[in-house]
Amino acid sequence: MSETLIHDTWWWPYVMILVAGWLATDVWRWIGVFASGRLREDSELLIWVRCVATALVAGLISKLILFPQGVLSETPMWLRIAASSAGFAAFFLSRQKVIVGVLAAEAFLIGGWWLVDQLG
Repeated sequence: MSETLIHDTWWWPYVMILVAGWLATDVWRWIGVFASGRLREDSELLIWVRCVATALVAGLISKLILFPQGVLSETPMWLRIAASSAGFAAFFLSRQKVIVGVLAAEAFLIGGWWLVDQLG
């Protein structure tokens, strides 16, 4: 009875997302913390890990731009490309601060989407 009650509550999926997200990321962070004392920054293993991480992020960004889903698919492709370019430029102009690049791209995308909606 109590198992059914827990699964029927509105907050249960959010708890599961938080727990699963925490487990999926923090376990690897802790392994990295414990292993980092024994690894050299220029070791072949860390260079490979950095390359794989960069490739995954690049693939995810490319997928969001070229094959968006949900509400993002309603924006024109040229706007998604322009927003990512603006974010990239802001990232470098701010001395490589990720938050500046993300916020600039988001502001450009939302502002451009609003403008296209008003003109269209």
